[in-house]
Amino acid sequence: MALELLQGNPGVTAGQLAVQLGVSERAARRYVAILREADIPIESVRGPYGGYRIGRGLRLPPVLFSATEALGLVMAVLEGHHAAADPTEPVGSALAKILRGLPEPVAAQADAVRRAAAATPNRHPSRPDPGTTVTLVEAHAGRRQVRIGYRTDAGREWTVEVDPWAIVVRHGRWYLLCFDHRARAQRAYRIDRVTAVEVLDQTFDPPADLDPVAGLEEHLAVGWEYDVEVVVDASLDEVATYLPRAMGRLDVVDERTTRIVGTTSNPVLVVERLVVLPMTYRIVGGPEVRTAALQIAARLAGAAT
Repeated sequence: MALELLQGNPGVTAGQLAVQLGVSERAARRYVAILREADIPIESVRGPYGGYRIGRGLRLPPVLFSATEALGLVMAVLEGHHAAADPTEPVGSALAKILRGLPEPVAAQADAVRRAAAATPNRHPSRPDPGTTVTLVEAHAGRRQVRIGYRTDAGREWTVEVDPWAIVVRHGRWYLLCFDHRARAQRAYRIDRVTAVEVLDQTFDPPADLDPVAGLEEHLAVGWEYDVEVVVDASLDEVATYLPRAMGRLDVVDERTTRIVGTTSNPVLVVERLVVLPMTYRIVGGPEVRTAALQIAARLAGAAT
């Protein structure tokens, strides 16, 4: 109970701990001493804002979960990683260790969910290598440049030095948002396509106003083979509530008009996104997008008659 309180309330004082445990303050301090003797790294900070907290030691201290927390963790892992029941996979192995450390009644419920749930495998998996991801995250945290090997879906390969500005997860895919020194521009690389990572000595400073999610989605709207230009009879704020940033750049024409400018590899997808707009709009650029709109309109008209 004392360990659970320390884990859930960083900075808890001996007096607060005593009240929660229903013991004297002296007994509460003795409990802390017993935990320290068990090699659990408990730090104490003096002063008006001080108290006890679990420190970072060589050993991972026991982690205590309620039944609801344990089940929630298992469910989240199953949703995001369909090999969670495979002990040979890193995630499956880690989850098994957590379950082994739980009290028997809690572990039994969580393990039953893990074994009984039948998660549908992703037909187009894009899960990155954990070692590659950890290296990129550490380089990002240490503001160190990296040299990465990259392979596209079409099989093209190259090596490039980048500043790892951020790691972004979007729709189940992991991206490295970075400054590409070869292109001298912002780029986004899928981490599952990174074939090698080397951390370099050079350091970097990310942009002060960096918005990783917005930067990624804006990047995903440029560089494709088909142009997109659409004029919408609505303000920029109104349009932005209906369309993802990856649709393209939004430019203000006037108070009641917004222009969408971007590129795409899938004109049909662009038209399907435009259909949700409740205001009027005109496709003024991109013959492929106009053709896709006419084809979809003809199918809908046929379906209605």
